[in-house]
Amino acid sequence: MDRDGIAQLLSPAGWALLSALPPYDESRTLALSERMRDEGIDPALVAAALTQSRLRAKAAGKFGTFADGMLFTAAGLEQATRLSVGAHHARRFRDAGSTRIADLTSGIGADAMAFAGIGLRVLATDVDEATAAIATVNLRHFPDAEVRHGDGLALDLEAEGIDGVYADPARRTSSGSRVFDPAAYEPSLDAVLAVRERVPALGLKLGPGIPHTALPADAQAQWVSVDSDVVEVGLWFGPLAPEGPGRSALVLRDGEAHVVQQTSEERPPTGALGGYLYEPDGAVIRAGLVGETAAQVHGRLLDATIAYVTSDALVPVPTATAYRVLDSMPFGLKRLRTYLRGRDVGTLTIKKRGTAVVPEQLRRQLDLRGSTRATIILTRVAGSQQVLVVEPV
Repeated sequence: MDRDGIAQLLSPAGWALLSALPPYDESRTLALSERMRDEGIDPALVAAALTQSRLRAKAAGKFGTFADGMLFTAAGLEQATRLSVGAHHARRFRDAGSTRIADLTSGIGADAMAFAGIGLRVLATDVDEATAAIATVNLRHFPDAEVRHGDGLALDLEAEGIDGVYADPARRTSSGSRVFDPAAYEPSLDAVLAVRERVPALGLKLGPGIPHTALPADAQAQWVSVDSDVVEVGLWFGPLAPEGPGRSALVLRDGEAHVVQQTSEERPPTGALGGYLYEPDGAVIRAGLVGETAAQVHGRLLDATIAYVTSDALVPVPTATAYRVLDSMPFGLKRLRTYLRGRDVGTLTIKKRGTAVVPEQLRRQLDLRGSTRATIILTRVAGSQQVLVVEPV
C-alpha cells in the first residue's frame, strides 16, 4: 500500500469507513465496492479500505482479534511474526534483563507489539516509509514504543540506550520471490550479526529452511512450529541464550509450549519396526533432534535417513504424533489394493516420507469404495520401501 492510500485511511473519514465495513466476504466485494463508489466515496479510498479489510481477515490467524484494529501490507503480513510466537521472543529479552529493545527491521510492528506488550521500551525502524507509518498505527496504544523511518543498522545503539537488538531480515525480493542466500537478505545476515559486537543481546528471526551450516557457532538456534506448521528459526546470542550455543525446538500446540533441547550429537540407532510409530513435530525434525524423540520413547529409527521413530512402548510425547502399528508389507499397488479392499476401506489417509509416491495419484489408482477408514504410511524400513498400516493413538 502506498503513502496516499495510508493517508486516506488515516483521515477521519477513511478510518470511519474502514471501521464500518462488514466482515470481509470475497463474493460480496465487487457489489460493496460499486455501492460505495455510487455513494460518492473516492475510488482510491474504497480500494484501500477493501484491501485492508481483506488483509485483516487473513491476519486473524496470526493476530486474532487484534487484527481488527491494525493496518497491513501484503508483504508485511506474510513475514509478520504470530503474536503467540512474538510473546516468546519478548520473554527472552525480559528474562535476559533487557529493558530497551531496538527492532531494526520492524515491518508492520508485530514483534515490537509483543515487546511493548510486556512493558519493554521499543525503538522500531523500517527502511520503507509506508511500512513505518503502518507500524506507527499498530503501535499507537503503547506509549513506550517509538517508530522511525530509516535504516536500523545506522542507529547509534549506545547513544539510544539500547540493551537488546532484534531483527527479521527481509527474505523476499520486491517481486515476492523467496531469497535463500543469507548474503542476499535485506539487510544481509552478516551485517546483522555484526551488531552483537556492540550489543551482545541479539535475536534474529530467519526462515526455517536455512541450512545448519549457515548458522553461527555461537548461536542458540531454535526452530518454532505453531500447530504443526514450522514458521521460523530464531537465533539467540549472549544473555538471550542461557542454554548456550546449540539447537532446540519450540513446539506450540493447542495453547501449550514444549521445548526440545539438544543433549547429544550421537545419531540414534536404527532397528526393526515395533508396535508404535512416532512422527516428530516438524520443528524437531528441522532442528535435527529426532534422536531426542527416539530417546524419549526408548526407540530407534526405521531408517537412518528417515525421521520416523519406532518403539515397542507407547510413551506420551507432546512433540511427536504417535501411531499404533497394525500391519506392514512391502510396497506394491496390487497387494495394497487387495489388502484395503478386503477390509472395506473407502476413506484413506496417506502419509509419506522418503518415497516418490504421490498420495493423490495413489489414491486414484487404489480406487477404494468401502465404508471404513484407514491410515497408511509410505516410507523406507532399513532401505526397503514399505507400507505401514497404522491408527493414531
